[in-house]
Amino acid sequence: MSPSGSTAPSFAALGVRDPLVRALHRAGITEPFPIQADTLPDTLAGRDVLGRGKTGSGKTLAFAIPTVARLAGELAGRRRPNTPLGLILAPTRELATQIAAALEPLTAPYSMRVTTVFGGVPQHRQVRALQAGVDIVVACPGRLEDLMRQRLIALDAVEITVIDEADHMADLGFLPSVTRILAATPAGGQRLLFSATLDNGVDKLVARFLPKAVLHSVDEANSPVAAMTHHVFEVGSQEVKKDLVHKLASGTGRRILFMRTKHQARRLAKTLTAAGIPAVDLHGNLAQAARDRNLAVFASGDAKVLVATDVAARGVHVDDVELVVHVDPPAEHKAYLHRSGRTARAGSTGDVVTIVLPEQRKDMAALMRKATISVQPQRVTAESAAVAGLVGTVAPLVTAVPAPRQASGPTGPGRGPRGDGAAGRRRGPASGERAAAGEQRGRRGSSPKGERRADVHAETRGHGRPAGRGAGAPAAGEQRGTRNGRGAEAADRGRGNPSARSDYRRGGSASDHGRNGDVAQRHSGRRSEHTTGSAPAGSGHASRRQGQSTGTTPRATTRATGRGASPAGSTGGLAGFSRTNGGARRRRG
Repeated sequence: MSPSGSTAPSFAALGVRDPLVRALHRAGITEPFPIQADTLPDTLAGRDVLGRGKTGSGKTLAFAIPTVARLAGELAGRRRPNTPLGLILAPTRELATQIAAALEPLTAPYSMRVTTVFGGVPQHRQVRALQAGVDIVVACPGRLEDLMRQRLIALDAVEITVIDEADHMADLGFLPSVTRILAATPAGGQRLLFSATLDNGVDKLVARFLPKAVLHSVDEANSPVAAMTHHVFEVGSQEVKKDLVHKLASGTGRRILFMRTKHQARRLAKTLTAAGIPAVDLHGNLAQAARDRNLAVFASGDAKVLVATDVAARGVHVDDVELVVHVDPPAEHKAYLHRSGRTARAGSTGDVVTIVLPEQRKDMAALMRKATISVQPQRVTAESAAVAGLVGTVAPLVTAVPAPRQASGPTGPGRGPRGDGAAGRRRGPASGERAAAGEQRGRRGSSPKGERRADVHAETRGHGRPAGRGAGAPAAGEQRGTRNGRGAEAADRGRGNPSARSDYRRGGSASDHGRNGDVAQRHSGRRSEHTTGSAPAGSGHASRRQGQSTGTTPRATTRATGRGASPAGSTGGLAGFSRTNGGARRRRG
């Protein structure tokens, strides 16, 4: 990608080495943008540089090229564990990830290693990468400080430090952390700072750490992008706004819809997807893996709509975003410019739409004045010609595919009808593979957990009640046993069952004693004397053993329900086995 109508010198003429020039050409970058052409002579010469420019002006390559060039020269081969030579600070995880992606084609010719360091994910992978040795670390301040406190990274060998989006760092309250991080780097190292503005404390950072920096400014810091067209659409009600949002989201090109809150972003993405417009959300409540996945889906074109909060206003650099929609107008003009900067990037064109309700009209006019944008509001509906012109070709609706139902495991020992009938102390597995594993565990006589699952399963598979139980006496304790292996024993101990208490003192229920194979065999040999007895309906173990020996235990038709009290005479799933074992042991004694 090249700047349109550019008369800037080539990268080679600016002093960029041939391997880097070839890497840039392979990436489709043949000519520098203004901020790159202005800063590269100074940055390549090792000077401290302060770069000011609006979003989308090409700042990333302006510091990526000199960073790689410096470390690939006289510093090559000095890689040490936990000791990077280059450090790039970014305010958000998304921006850090995309900076690392921009560095990859540049570092490949020199076999340099780049890693990212940010929160929201376990640190062990980042620690392993640091221990293996890296050349450049792209980090967010919070996690980097954590690793510094743990002595897992040292910054005393850093030769070049870059602070990107310094004004956004200030907005997020990161400047104290950035100050401490910069203080840990060598005073003689090269430092580059790129920011749209120098207010909100950034000027103090510059005065302390970059006192002799060469200043390069491209355009006004908060000026709108020339290739960007702004629209303000006024609507009369929330219903009209809803229809308008759906219409604007229905085009074939990539578009980003900005919302004020995480909940609204998540809900709108789901609503659009259900309506046949594939959309993904991006906000602070998502785990890092979910953020990366949703960004990848959006960048690949599988979903043409990204619904985001301001977390994406600076952190998303996706090519060919043709439309940005402020579904909820931002609170201040800088946020408007940074949101809007997701389109018309690096010389391309784009449109920005702000949807305004009647009560928001006055605030929006003031915001536009501060942003130095002159635009005439239009009263529209979803069917207006101005809207149709922005939407262009409407993409075919995509039928939402229902989520696949989780496979239940095969019937047999160790499984319930929905994968949770015999889970013991935990819920049932969520897949057929785990269900099969549960069946195998249930059949292993040498596994105490397997025996317990098999026994509990056999007890809970009757149509409403095991054989011999009185009608209308659901096994609440037994249901608790399917959710919590200790529930029934606790219930029997609470009711004063002496055999259950004695078994508990001896170390558990009969399924626990069944760890010894010969004991289990003696139990099975004594089943006949229990199952042929005339135990009254609803009493203890005999009725349950009768249900097993006569084979009258079809698949269960009820799920475990809760922790309600058991009716009189009912028994818990594991407590019955405790009494059986206790009685057998007393007879043997």
